[in-house]
Amino acid sequence: MAADKHSSWSYTEGLPDEDDILLRARDRSHELGVAPVTPAVGAALTVLAAASKASTAVEVGAGAGVSGVCLLRGLGRNAVLTTIDSDVDHLRAAREAYSEAGIPSNRTRTISGRAADVLPRLTDAAYDLVFIDADKPGLPVYVEQATRLLKDGGIMIINDALDQDRVAEPAVREQSTNTLRQVGKMIRENEALVSALVPTGTGLLLAVKQRA
Repeated sequence: MAADKHSSWSYTEGLPDEDDILLRARDRSHELGVAPVTPAVGAALTVLAAASKASTAVEVGAGAGVSGVCLLRGLGRNAVLTTIDSDVDHLRAAREAYSEAGIPSNRTRTISGRAADVLPRLTDAAYDLVFIDADKPGLPVYVEQATRLLKDGGIMIINDALDQDRVAEPAVREQSTNTLRQVGKMIRENEALVSALVPTGTGLLLAVKQRA
């Protein structure tokens, strides 16, 4: 008899054994009213960061540092993570998580501001990895900017790409759901990108910028 898909999802989410640093960061996320990445997404971020051998990475949306710590644990010891968020409390919580994780301060850069304003100021083709976990209305702009920022062979990761499982339901026409459908179409139709949508967490959309 085939296993229930929900059981498989629950099993996958329960596999990562998170330490006290991540658990405290999760507690701070809830205190701030922001949803952290799920444990399985956090584990995937660590693996993807390690596989990418990235030396430069950008995170759009700090949360309270859960995703940042997961990325930093996969990145090389000299790699630098730039985290962008418009909420100074979120950035403060992220910096606290990085410090508790023993990440040297010269490996992180936190920028306060709207991502739509900050991303255009970053250098073209200078980043190996871009992780986006931010407001849905801004996603088309963030994806466009991320494509510009990535080096050839760099990877873009978009969290909650299934919009809490609504994207797969044709009858759902909420603005956030339609935006994610638009973003998925943008990425699939971009000949510079190869992509895959995986159901980890609430969906991870992965896209690699192909070498010219």
